[in-house]
Amino acid sequence: MSTVDLNQLVAWRRELHRFPEIGWSEFTTTARLIKELRAMGLEVFAGPKVINREFVRGRKADVVEKGLALAKERGVDESLLAEMEELTGCMAVFDSGKPGPTVALRFDIDCVNVQECATAEHIPNKDDFASKSAGLMHACGHDGHMSIGLGIAKWLVENGSGLSGKVKLLFQPAEEGVRGASAMAASGIVDDADYFLGMHLGFIAKTGEIVVNPNNFLCTTKFDFRFYGAPAHAGAEPHLGRNALAGACHAATQMLGISRHGKGMSRINVGVIKAGEGRNVVPAYGELQVEVRGEDESINTFMSEQVQRMAEGAAHSFELRLESEVMGEAVDLVNDKELVDLLTGVVKQHAELTVVPERSFGGSEDATILAKRVQRNGGKSIYFIVGADLTAGHHQAGFDFDEKQLKTAADLFIGCLQKLMVK
Repeated sequence: MSTVDLNQLVAWRRELHRFPEIGWSEFTTTARLIKELRAMGLEVFAGPKVINREFVRGRKADVVEKGLALAKERGVDESLLAEMEELTGCMAVFDSGKPGPTVALRFDIDCVNVQECATAEHIPNKDDFASKSAGLMHACGHDGHMSIGLGIAKWLVENGSGLSGKVKLLFQPAEEGVRGASAMAASGIVDDADYFLGMHLGFIAKTGEIVVNPNNFLCTTKFDFRFYGAPAHAGAEPHLGRNALAGACHAATQMLGISRHGKGMSRINVGVIKAGEGRNVVPAYGELQVEVRGEDESINTFMSEQVQRMAEGAAHSFELRLESEVMGEAVDLVNDKELVDLLTGVVKQHAELTVVPERSFGGSEDATILAKRVQRNGGKSIYFIVGADLTAGHHQAGFDFDEKQLKTAADLFIGCLQKLMVK
């Protein structure tokens, strides 16, 4: 069977790189994916068919409205926007028409809030595919991930007659801030999956290295806590005020003092505090943006319960009203040995690649939510790393990656599909 065309992968990647969109605003991106996938002849689902609104995390109305307006300005088909129902992301399905396993592959689609560098030697500038959106950039490789997904879709349409079963290609919104996978998982679209495969370019590996079993995926929960008090003149009538800044600060200091867990790694960070209008006004509003992490779900739950209790206690102490919102979440993941062994065998078929058995991931990835949902329903899951030399670290203005590894990643996915779905 033929493999994917590198030139086509690069062309897709560069087009997507020009038009980055942050989480929950990826309307132009989603429309582009839907049109491309349907033109291949695949069935594509979008909107509430792939996103459960009740489990959406960290979605801000002004960001959504701006993304919609921009999509309309760019001439995105109104019927596609109507189909999305203000929810980004999509799923394409390849059905062989023969009984066999269902395999879900996941690709993230959002960008980060980074201004792309303007240096002449930066390849996106040199080759004229730099971001056209100020302050936004595909500085994490998600443009590459999408092109890999499109390449696999094209291969399936052209070469999938020898497969048995179904492939679901998930194009997930809002990975940054781990905000999108919960809603996609809660839609139920992977509940029939026998296997789940996800990957990331670069990150903890260089070109030629394939980390088949990364470990130390940290669970995390991101919270916003909003404290509402009452304003008052700080000199004449301070007794009439309810100081939301004081409540927020009290909660922050208490949170930073949470005991670390004795059974594994735990983390807490109060990253943002907002409060106050003027030096002579009792602050009526205070906000904390907080994240906790844990080596496993039980540790993360411990940390989450502690920060919520402290926010509630501070609100009660200062007679404030509290609103709390989960803005993002991810879980830990242990790859299934069956898929680790299978991927290892596929990698060994490529003489230019090296199998890296294990390496610490050391961060959070919300693909783990989809992966664990599949595992809890009796399926098998894996998340792996395809090494790619970088010009700068992830989320940095000078970020770029070795585009040849787009084909490497696509070929590895296809190799796994052939082993899983050929009888």
